[in-house]
Amino acid sequence: MHAPTLRTAARTAVLALLIAVAATLAGLGAGPARAAGDDVSWTVRTAANTYGAERSSFGYSINPGGAIKDTMTVANHGTDPLTLTVYAADGYTTGTGQLDLLTRDKKSTGVGAWARPERDSVTVAPGKSADVPFTVAVPGNATPGDYVGGILTSLKQPDAAQGITVDRRLGIKIALRVSGALTPQLKVEDMSVGYRGTANPFGTGDAAVTYTIHNTGNATLSARQAVSVSGPFGWLTADAKDVAAPPALLPGERWKVEVPVHGVAPGFRLTATATLTPLLTDASGSTSALKAVSASAHTWAVPWTLTLLVAALAAAVVAGLLLARRARARARRREDARVQEAVERTLRDRDNQEQDQGKDQKRDQDVARDHERA
Repeated sequence: MHAPTLRTAARTAVLALLIAVAATLAGLGAGPARAAGDDVSWTVRTAANTYGAERSSFGYSINPGGAIKDTMTVANHGTDPLTLTVYAADGYTTGTGQLDLLTRDKKSTGVGAWARPERDSVTVAPGKSADVPFTVAVPGNATPGDYVGGILTSLKQPDAAQGITVDRRLGIKIALRVSGALTPQLKVEDMSVGYRGTANPFGTGDAAVTYTIHNTGNATLSARQAVSVSGPFGWLTADAKDVAAPPALLPGERWKVEVPVHGVAPGFRLTATATLTPLLTDASGSTSALKAVSASAHTWAVPWTLTLLVAALAAAVVAGLLLARRARARARRREDARVQEAVERTLRDRDNQEQDQGKDQKRDQDVARDHERA
């Protein structure tokens, strides 16, 4: 088989699997999975019993070492008898924020290991339903907290056109809370902030704040998020708008977040702050807000255009001051030269006057001597 055909077949298999699993694991109820080109379809639902009727999923609170029994009902909507594999698996949050279950070849350590169907397969006649009882037995040394998994039905069918086997799965979520001290806690990790400015010297730019939400407690948590970016001393604060809530994270899970913040003034040294308010849902479905947690990160946002403009204006001012000082210096030098010239001229005039007076005196003396001789 050529490589493009293999890639196409793989995509087809993954798409079929996701379509089969999505309806029940999202908590929206179990819908029939229908294969193109045939009439095979079935649904799964929770059985009506002492735990309730028309439940969208299985949910229990149980002590370490305890066990419960419940039932899943499988209905065959096709025209032929249907044999399905039945097994349990741990749950996890996908990159799109949806709950999924491990495939059978992956090892489960929580609900998938503790939940055991009474049989590994079930055969259902056309138009009929069959019950699949199962038991969830929690080990005595189980850590208190929340666990999520599911019980699954699986049908593997060959796809002759693609040359592969497609695994179609339908399952129902099992949410389990093991009794004991509940320590819900979220942390904000690996936070960073980047900034992209504008050529407008008086304009604002955009910041991108990224961080990872880490559920470090033992309870399933979502959160309300608030993100802001501010300049020094908390000035020029810009808040992110409509920050989406993360999915409900299972204990130990991480969720990467990237939040755009618009209208951020380039305040040289920017501080991004993320504040999370954890949301805890109890067994009754009531949600309560816990103490908020926050983290910060910093980046430089130099307004280069404005800085260059200010530098150019400063240079012009300095140049003007220097030119003015030089002009004043030249004027002083000219004034000093004029004064010096005036002084020298005055001194010359005085010397000439003194010389003239000396000549007059000598002439007068000569005239007086001539009179005396006469």
